[in-house]
Amino acid sequence: MNEVIHIHEDADFEQEVVKSPIPVLVDFSSVLCGPCNRLLPVLNELASDLGESAKVVAVEVTMNERLAEQYQIAALPTLIVFRSGREIHRMVGLKSKGYLREALAA
Repeated sequence: MNEVIHIHEDADFEQEVVKSPIPVLVDFSSVLCGPCNRLLPVLNELASDLGESAKVVAVEVTMNERLAEQYQIAALPTLIVFRSGREIHRMVGLKSKGYLREALAA
């Protein structure tokens, strides 16, 4: 996976995250959120660096309110690492590319 995958529907989330055979970093964010926008270049670099070992998925919470509610997103950006469809790590706020890479590897 060389780029961030943008989720537009629940079915896409199911396919890209829940059923993924590789770890997934999900970014719950909004285009209206300053810190979220500052995190975008970091996520793009990370997605490019990961190759096929993991993937990065972006969920725009204003367009996916049901997913935001399901995962109890209370602050933006919220980043969740999923492995085998299960949440294994949750982070809130800006994080470095190295920190996110370590979270995916854990």
